[in-house]
Amino acid sequence: MPQTNNAPLVLASSSRFRQALLDRLLLPYQCCSPDIDETPYPNETPNALVHRLALSKANAVAERFPNHCIIGSDQIALFEGDILGKPHTEERARENLARFSGQKVTFLTGLALVDTRHQRHHVHIEPFEVFFRSLSQQEIARYVALEQPLDSAGSFRMEGLGISLFEKLEGRDPNALIGLPLIALCDMLRQAGMNPLGDA
Repeated sequence: MPQTNNAPLVLASSSRFRQALLDRLLLPYQCCSPDIDETPYPNETPNALVHRLALSKANAVAERFPNHCIIGSDQIALFEGDILGKPHTEERARENLARFSGQKVTFLTGLALVDTRHQRHHVHIEPFEVFFRSLSQQEIARYVALEQPLDSAGSFRMEGLGISLFEKLEGRDPNALIGLPLIALCDMLRQAGMNPLGDA
Protein backbone atom coordinates (compact mmCIF):
# COMPACT_ATOMS: atom_id res chain seq x y z
CA MET A 1 0.00 0.00 0.00
CA PRO A 2 2.72 2.62 0.78
CA GLN A 3 4.03 2.45 -2.78
CA THR A 4 0.73 3.24 -4.54
CA ASN A 5 1.54 5.62 -7.38
CA ASN A 6 -0.15 9.01 -7.48
CA ALA A 7 -1.87 8.46 -4.12
CA PRO A 8 -3.19 11.80 -2.88
CA LEU A 9 -1.78 11.10 0.59
CA VAL A 10 1.95 11.28 1.40
CA LEU A 11 3.72 10.24 4.60
CA ALA A 12 6.82 12.40 5.08
CA SER A 13 8.71 9.67 6.90
CA SER A 14 10.77 6.55 6.31
CA SER A 15 9.76 5.06 9.68
CA ARG A 16 8.37 1.56 9.30
CA PHE A 17 6.49 2.07 12.56
CA ARG A 18 4.64 5.13 11.26
CA GLN A 19 3.91 3.27 8.03
CA ALA A 20 2.44 0.36 9.99
CA LEU A 21 0.17 2.78 11.85
CA LEU A 22 -0.96 4.57 8.70
CA ASP A 23 -1.65 1.19 7.04
CA ARG A 24 -4.41 0.68 9.60
CA LEU A 25 -6.51 3.45 8.00
CA LEU A 26 -6.68 1.51 4.69
CA LEU A 27 -6.00 4.63 2.63
CA PRO A 28 -3.57 4.54 -0.31
CA TYR A 29 -0.46 6.61 0.31
CA GLN A 30 3.16 6.96 -0.67
CA CYS A 31 6.24 7.68 1.42
CA CYS A 32 8.90 10.33 1.01
CA SER A 33 11.65 10.79 3.56
CA PRO A 34 12.25 14.45 4.53
CA ASP A 35 15.72 15.86 5.10
CA ILE A 36 15.59 18.47 7.86
CA ASP A 37 17.76 19.67 10.72
CA GLU A 38 16.07 18.61 13.96
CA THR A 39 18.30 20.72 16.24
CA PRO A 40 16.22 22.79 18.69
CA TYR A 41 16.48 26.57 18.43
CA PRO A 42 17.86 28.49 21.43
CA ASN A 43 15.14 28.91 24.08
CA GLU A 44 12.62 27.06 21.92
CA THR A 45 9.77 25.61 23.99
CA PRO A 46 8.94 21.90 23.70
CA ASN A 47 5.56 22.65 22.09
CA ALA A 48 7.12 25.04 19.60
CA LEU A 49 9.81 22.48 18.76
CA VAL A 50 7.49 19.59 17.91
CA HIS A 51 5.14 21.98 16.07
CA ARG A 52 8.01 23.26 13.93
CA LEU A 53 9.56 19.86 13.24
CA ALA A 54 6.30 18.17 12.26
CA LEU A 55 5.42 21.03 9.90
CA SER A 56 8.98 21.22 8.56
CA LYS A 57 8.96 17.52 7.67
CA ALA A 58 5.76 17.91 5.68
CA ASN A 59 6.92 21.13 4.02
CA ALA A 60 10.29 19.57 3.14
CA VAL A 61 8.61 17.32 0.56
CA ALA A 62 5.71 19.62 -0.40
CA GLU A 63 7.28 20.90 -3.62
CA ARG A 64 7.44 17.34 -4.97
CA PHE A 65 3.73 16.77 -4.31
CA PRO A 66 1.74 19.80 -5.53
CA ASN A 67 -1.67 18.10 -5.40
CA HIS A 68 -1.50 16.09 -2.20
CA CYS A 69 -2.04 15.99 1.55
CA ILE A 70 1.28 15.45 3.31
CA ILE A 71 1.64 14.06 6.84
CA GLY A 72 4.56 15.12 9.01
CA SER A 73 5.17 13.96 12.58
CA ASP A 74 7.83 14.35 15.23
CA GLN A 75 8.16 13.40 18.88
CA ILE A 76 10.12 14.45 21.96
CA ALA A 77 10.24 13.30 25.58
CA LEU A 78 10.22 15.72 28.50
CA PHE A 79 11.78 14.85 31.84
CA GLU A 80 12.86 17.14 34.66
CA GLY A 81 12.95 20.10 32.30
CA ASP A 82 15.08 18.32 29.69
CA ILE A 83 14.00 17.78 26.09
CA LEU A 84 15.06 14.28 25.06
CA GLY A 85 15.19 13.08 21.49
CA LYS A 86 16.64 9.88 20.07
CA PRO A 87 19.45 8.41 22.20
CA HIS A 88 21.50 7.18 19.17
CA THR A 89 23.81 5.09 21.43
CA GLU A 90 23.23 2.17 23.80
CA GLU A 91 24.96 4.05 26.61
CA ARG A 92 22.65 7.05 26.27
CA ALA A 93 19.60 4.77 26.08
CA ARG A 94 20.62 3.03 29.31
CA GLU A 95 21.24 6.40 30.99
CA ASN A 96 17.81 7.66 29.97
CA LEU A 97 15.99 4.57 31.22
CA ALA A 98 17.89 4.69 34.52
CA ARG A 99 16.69 8.28 34.99
CA PHE A 100 13.12 7.31 34.10
CA SER A 101 12.97 4.39 36.55
CA GLY A 102 10.00 4.91 38.88
CA GLN A 103 9.23 8.28 37.29
CA LYS A 104 6.72 9.95 34.96
CA VAL A 105 7.84 11.06 31.50
CA THR A 106 5.74 13.31 29.25
CA PHE A 107 5.80 12.80 25.51
CA LEU A 108 4.74 15.39 22.94
CA THR A 109 4.01 14.27 19.39
CA GLY A 110 3.59 16.94 16.75
CA LEU A 111 1.35 16.09 13.81
CA ALA A 112 1.06 18.21 10.67
CA LEU A 113 -1.11 17.85 7.59
CA VAL A 114 -0.11 20.09 4.69
CA ASP A 115 -2.68 20.30 1.89
CA THR A 116 -0.80 21.49 -1.20
CA ARG A 117 -4.04 21.39 -3.23
CA HIS A 118 -5.43 24.37 -1.31
CA GLN A 119 -2.26 25.78 0.32
CA ARG A 120 -3.50 24.99 3.82
CA HIS A 121 -1.99 23.26 6.80
CA HIS A 122 -3.04 22.14 10.25
CA VAL A 123 -0.84 21.18 13.20
CA HIS A 124 -1.82 19.30 16.34
CA ILE A 125 0.26 18.44 19.41
CA GLU A 126 -0.68 15.24 21.23
CA PRO A 127 0.52 14.85 24.85
CA PHE A 128 0.93 11.47 26.49
CA GLU A 129 2.30 10.45 29.88
CA VAL A 130 4.25 7.29 30.65
CA PHE A 131 4.80 6.03 34.19
CA PHE A 132 7.86 3.80 34.40
CA ARG A 133 8.01 1.07 37.00
CA SER A 134 11.17 0.72 39.09
CA LEU A 135 13.75 -0.85 36.80
CA SER A 136 16.90 -2.74 37.77
CA GLN A 137 20.17 -2.10 35.96
CA GLN A 138 19.99 -5.67 34.63
CA GLU A 139 16.50 -5.10 33.19
CA ILE A 140 17.60 -1.86 31.56
CA ALA A 141 20.72 -3.42 30.04
CA ARG A 142 18.79 -6.44 28.77
CA TYR A 143 16.02 -4.30 27.28
CA VAL A 144 18.43 -2.05 25.39
CA ALA A 145 20.44 -5.04 24.15
CA LEU A 146 17.33 -6.86 22.92
CA GLU A 147 15.37 -4.04 21.34
CA GLN A 148 18.06 -1.50 20.37
CA PRO A 149 15.75 1.54 20.78
CA LEU A 150 18.42 3.92 19.56
CA ASP A 151 16.19 5.78 17.09
CA SER A 152 13.23 6.19 19.46
CA ALA A 153 12.54 9.26 21.57
CA GLY A 154 12.47 8.12 25.18
CA SER A 155 14.75 5.14 24.51
CA PHE A 156 11.99 2.55 24.17
CA ARG A 157 9.64 1.11 21.58
CA MET A 158 6.04 1.10 22.71
CA GLU A 159 5.06 -1.32 19.94
CA GLY A 160 7.54 -3.91 21.16
CA LEU A 161 9.14 -5.04 24.40
CA GLY A 162 9.04 -1.47 25.69
CA ILE A 163 5.59 -2.17 27.14
CA SER A 164 7.33 -4.24 29.85
CA LEU A 165 8.96 -1.07 31.24
CA PHE A 166 5.76 0.65 32.30
CA GLU A 167 3.53 0.81 35.35
CA LYS A 168 0.76 2.68 33.51
CA LEU A 169 0.03 4.95 30.56
CA GLU A 170 -2.17 8.04 30.47
CA GLY A 171 -3.40 9.86 27.38
CA ARG A 172 -5.96 9.99 24.62
CA ASP A 173 -4.16 8.02 21.94
CA PRO A 174 -1.43 5.43 22.67
CA ASN A 175 -0.54 5.44 18.95
CA ALA A 176 1.10 8.80 19.64
CA LEU A 177 3.85 6.97 21.54
CA ILE A 178 4.68 5.02 18.39
CA GLY A 179 4.93 8.26 16.45
CA LEU A 180 1.60 8.93 14.74
CA PRO A 181 -1.52 10.07 16.68
CA LEU A 182 -4.19 8.33 14.61
CA ILE A 183 -7.23 9.84 16.33
CA ALA A 184 -6.06 13.39 15.56
CA LEU A 185 -4.93 12.31 12.07
CA CYS A 186 -8.37 10.87 11.25
CA ASP A 187 -9.93 14.18 12.24
CA MET A 188 -7.50 16.10 10.01
CA LEU A 189 -8.10 13.75 7.09
CA ARG A 190 -11.88 14.08 7.39
CA GLN A 191 -11.52 17.85 7.24
CA ALA A 192 -9.39 17.43 4.11
CA GLY A 193 -12.02 15.20 2.47
CA MET A 194 -10.21 11.90 3.07
CA ASN A 195 -12.50 10.10 5.50
CA PRO A 196 -11.18 6.56 6.10
CA LEU A 197 -14.84 5.52 6.49
CA GLY A 198 -16.07 7.52 3.52
CA ASP A 199 -17.38 6.30 0.21
CA ALA A 200 -15.16 3.81 -1.59
